[in-house]
Amino acid sequence: MELDEAQRIIYQTAKRFAAQHILPQARERAEDESFPLEVMRLLAEAGLYGGPFPEQYGGAGIDNVSYALVCEAIGGASPSVFTSALTVQLSLVGTSIYAYGNEEQRRRWLPQVLSGRLVGAFALSEPNVGSDPAAVELTARRENGCWRLTGSKFWTSNGALADVIVVFAQTEPGARHRGMAAFLVDGNSPGLTRQPIKGKLGLHASNLAALYFDGVLVDDDRLLGQVGEGFRVAQAALESGRLSTAACAVGIAQTCLDLCLEYARERKQWGKPIGGHQLVQELLADMAIECEAARLLTLRAARARDSGEGATRWVAMAKAFATEAAVRAARNAIAVHGGAGYLSERLVEGYLRDAIGLSLYEGTTQIQKLLVARDLLGISAF
Repeated sequence: MELDEAQRIIYQTAKRFAAQHILPQARERAEDESFPLEVMRLLAEAGLYGGPFPEQYGGAGIDNVSYALVCEAIGGASPSVFTSALTVQLSLVGTSIYAYGNEEQRRRWLPQVLSGRLVGAFALSEPNVGSDPAAVELTARRENGCWRLTGSKFWTSNGALADVIVVFAQTEPGARHRGMAAFLVDGNSPGLTRQPIKGKLGLHASNLAALYFDGVLVDDDRLLGQVGEGFRVAQAALESGRLSTAACAVGIAQTCLDLCLEYARERKQWGKPIGGHQLVQELLADMAIECEAARLLTLRAARARDSGEGATRWVAMAKAFATEAAVRAARNAIAVHGGAGYLSERLVEGYLRDAIGLSLYEGTTQIQKLLVARDLLGISAF
């Protein structure tokens, strides 16, 4: 798939930005588990923020292919920064507001979210609800002209620091998707308690939290779409998020390959560079093949979204293949580096932990395969 000149420029710009502003701090941020909020503003200043949203709402007005390339470049430097600044902030929160918000909501919230002036979070998963989002248990009840939210959310990226949170609730217990609704909730709302989640395997510099809603009141003007459309809001956002996550996984695979090529040329064993040994070459070839295949599949999915054709199958394929390819690439990268790969100073061990996280969130690999099979067969397994 050939890129046009504008797409090549935005990719190279994003690569330079990542090398200058993200990579130098990646190890430090992973160790202290702090997300640099200023990166969002710097991305905006560099013209790399705003994503595939119209300029009238503060978006960049780029196509999905260009957005995927930005995600690949940033994710290849820091999957944690990608998670908080791109897939959550833009793909999930931005898409929810743009796709289902009314004109007033779009104009009020999108310019601030798409510029990074406000931090957004996407609260769908719960302690008992993961791959089956229609089973949400957090309730929203009408009371004196507003909504009262009661329950809890889990695995909420950006949750502990978000200014605005897209919250999914059940307005009619037992009704599943027919009763789901989505709300825009202020992060400092009375009755909302936010507890950071620590001790993650990877993605250390991305913020993660549990949220507890004790009768949080939300006005009608914070309802996204209509009651009963919450499931559609979630699915629209998740498709966008899965595409960006696939692109991030490509970035991990490419970075692992680049690091291995450099190391295989400089490291010597038995009197020659390790890149001269057949089994090392096999590892490098596998990484290169899968990286390119993942990139092509991801760009195919992006172009499906740009053309307006049904993209669900392509996005699910890309997310499943690219994230698993990233895990394999990082695992092979550790093997190529040997004992050095086991140390944090070489970065590859961190990419393995991060890649595993990408294969889990926004729908596990197994869920993506079920989506692909449903599209192929016309038969749903869930």
